[in-house]
Amino acid sequence: MAGIELTDIHKSYGPTRVVQGLSLSIGQGEFLALLGPSGCGKTTTLRMIAGLEVPDSGTIAIDGRVVHGPGARVPPERRGLGMVFQSYAVWPHRTVAKNVEYPLRLMGLRRAEATARVREALGWVRMEALAERMPHALSGGQLQRVALARALVGRPRVLLLDEPLSNLDAALKEELRAEIAALRSRLGTTMVYVTHDQGEAMALADRIAVMDSGRLEQVDSPERLYSEPATPFVAGFVGGANLLGGESGAGCFFASGAKFELPPELSGAEGPGTLVVRPEDLEVGVGQGGTPLTLSARLFLGSSAEYRFPLGDRLLRAIGPPLEARPGETLPVRVRKGRLFRGSFPATKPGR
Repeated sequence: MAGIELTDIHKSYGPTRVVQGLSLSIGQGEFLALLGPSGCGKTTTLRMIAGLEVPDSGTIAIDGRVVHGPGARVPPERRGLGMVFQSYAVWPHRTVAKNVEYPLRLMGLRRAEATARVREALGWVRMEALAERMPHALSGGQLQRVALARALVGRPRVLLLDEPLSNLDAALKEELRAEIAALRSRLGTTMVYVTHDQGEAMALADRIAVMDSGRLEQVDSPERLYSEPATPFVAGFVGGANLLGGESGAGCFFASGAKFELPPELSGAEGPGTLVVRPEDLEVGVGQGGTPLTLSARLFLGSSAEYRFPLGDRLLRAIGPPLEARPGETLPVRVRKGRLFRGSFPATKPGR
């Protein structure tokens, strides 16, 4: 049985269609990331699962129970969910323990059981020693841990997380990301995690649902999304692939006045298309042949370097071994591996 089932969900704000015909099954105990650019509809989708937004049409079921649909509209507090917001939403006048305890008061738990649950939840996020602290004395990472403990203390069937790490610096993001991964492994709670950060989604999720303009582009494991993107949009958004519009023929691809020899598995394609090549699948200055391109920037990355080449209105990015090369030099560039999509890559228009 799916933990969450969304069927043909539509949502508009006035004339703006925010979510369009979205259908998605999330398994019990699964960690699913909703990934996409700002305005793609991912947060609206999360809020509809929570009951904080009402779909215009469609059905939402949680653990087999319809919470929104014809004749059914279950309020947020009766859906058995926990939610962590981007802005912490911690009450400034309550201690850490009182913040975490609040949902249990609404549930009417006895004092002894509530105290034990608060202690347990604070232990999950390593905040037991700070139970009597006030929020103003906490760091951003500690505040988000309080919000996470408060969402989990009621032992929800589903935990919803709306960009919970976006307000933290890089070091705190890394630390809390590890905490979330450990909690998920320990508790087995179904989690839906909204983010625009592909690194977070790839590191945490069992599956990733990539959204654009209110529609699902692809739902797959992180590995398959990276190695087998279903659309040019997914390839460009997940892993930052180069997207080149042009024509293929005679074993070559022609884009913005440049001619690239295609690898054997793509050499039979003919006609207009979009060539998708990840930066690590472009070889720079290696062996014989290749397309001569003018280097505009070289970024040293330690064991590798990133090379940038202007190509029409795009910037071609390649990653490979560090070479002694300066901007303005011409270097040979060869396509080692790629994917070819028929037709040109359409410009995307984000929803909300």
